[in-house]
Amino acid sequence: MGAEFGGSSLRLRARGPVIGASPPPSSEGDDMATQAEGQMLSEKIAPVLVAKTLGPFDLVVIFIAIVLFITNGASVQPAGPSMFIFWPIAFLTFLITGAFVTAQLGRMFPEEGSLYVWTHKVLGPFWGFFAGFVAWWPGPIVMVSAGIIVVSFIQQIGTFLDKSILTQNWEVGIVVLLVLWFSAAMSLLRMRLTQNYVNVQFFFYASVIFLIGLSGVVWLLKGNPSATSFSTGWNPFGGDKLALGVPANLTWFSFAILALLGIETPLNLGVEVRGGEKAIRTYLLWGCAIVILAYLWTTWGNMVVIKAGGANTTSGGAEAVGVAMGKGLGIIVALILAWVFVTATVVYNYAFARLLFVSGMEKRLPHQFGKVNRNKVPANGVILQTIIGSVITILIFFIFGAGGSDYLKAFYILYAGLTIVWCISTALLFLDIFFAKRANPERFERERRIPVEWLYVCGAVGTIVNILAVLFIFVGTWYPTGFPTLAEWNWWMIGVTGVSVITGILIYAISQRTRGGKTDEQLLAEMAPAGGGGGGE
Repeated sequence: MGAEFGGSSLRLRARGPVIGASPPPSSEGDDMATQAEGQMLSEKIAPVLVAKTLGPFDLVVIFIAIVLFITNGASVQPAGPSMFIFWPIAFLTFLITGAFVTAQLGRMFPEEGSLYVWTHKVLGPFWGFFAGFVAWWPGPIVMVSAGIIVVSFIQQIGTFLDKSILTQNWEVGIVVLLVLWFSAAMSLLRMRLTQNYVNVQFFFYASVIFLIGLSGVVWLLKGNPSATSFSTGWNPFGGDKLALGVPANLTWFSFAILALLGIETPLNLGVEVRGGEKAIRTYLLWGCAIVILAYLWTTWGNMVVIKAGGANTTSGGAEAVGVAMGKGLGIIVALILAWVFVTATVVYNYAFARLLFVSGMEKRLPHQFGKVNRNKVPANGVILQTIIGSVITILIFFIFGAGGSDYLKAFYILYAGLTIVWCISTALLFLDIFFAKRANPERFERERRIPVEWLYVCGAVGTIVNILAVLFIFVGTWYPTGFPTLAEWNWWMIGVTGVSVITGILIYAISQRTRGGKTDEQLLAEMAPAGGGGGGE
């Protein structure tokens, strides 16, 4: 009996693994018979459909594209020197703890879909799908936001040249749509080809990050005093007392957490990775180190050259280079960063499409999403994400932003609301570690490299930090111009979060009906021929 996936026939045998699939490495394949009962559909199908093309360096580059939005170094400037307290706390309690948890789960379950599969394995199919859904849903929004960042850098080039560029909402909308559909076109190519393109921009990205921090050094060497005084402004509890008496300044801690979301995302492509444990260790070690250094370096450089709160909160890095080192170099930095965020949209598109891919294979979404094109990439997921991003763009810039209306209000409703949703998925990542040993004690111990007590500390700290990050979103609006009252802001946050959560639950309930309530094991049995003998490919 054959099942069609992406135009190629996939055969399953009743008494063997997927034909054509390589046997798993010993560290991942031992005791396969004892694990058969808990096997997911995607574990059987994905290795046949996609190609193993990604190495350790590729994962580092993907991690940097997902996590390191260097514009955050400019966005946090209004926090002043207190940001140098928030950053280290966020690194220690969220980024590093998340890396330990991700390493353990990634070694235990090296499958396509990362958080979806991990949570399915340790908490069951409902929580697995729900974790995957709330991890995926912010993706199209981030793709739109990356397009807006591209526009911001193009506008910064205009500022350097004393010209106004892309001043109309519809013009901004067209650029964002072009970025989205370019990302789709690149994501539909062979993964190796697309990743080679992404890897090239990584070196340009690293260069401009270095220049942004260097602008602070050059500014001081020219005999200028620091534009921001570092003798004051270190109190993280500063600002007005807002909801529940929480200081307004703490909302910057939420922003720091937002800047670090996506730790596990490279392992959405888990089956496509070569190198096993070495690849996971390399991307987490070098990825985290680069992120930490880059955020501290660029935040400092920006703050030294331009008084805290005075720079453009998106293109401030290029602005600082232009002020300290000349407009010509500032224009080059802005051009490169515009390209970098076009490329980041590509990475978000292909990485998040893998969650739809797994959902399709698991029959939680229409089976078409579990297919690949002739280039062995999940094309239908890429196209769906691009359509969703396009609809959001049209709503923001051509409907809500028609006639010069303030489109940023609609944008920030979605952006902050889905940050809450993304934090829910990351909370599930941290919680998974407490149930992973119960789900598979032998594999847990085999893949464990650090004391179990430390893993549990990481899980507890990460969960608490997620809760605090969400709470602090409710104590201060991210866009005071559009939301003059905190109550209005909070109602929108509750609404977006509620609709997102309910949507995920409804999709799961509908999928249960379409699956007829059958388990993965029952569906796998139906896909295998009853007689057992099985032929060749």
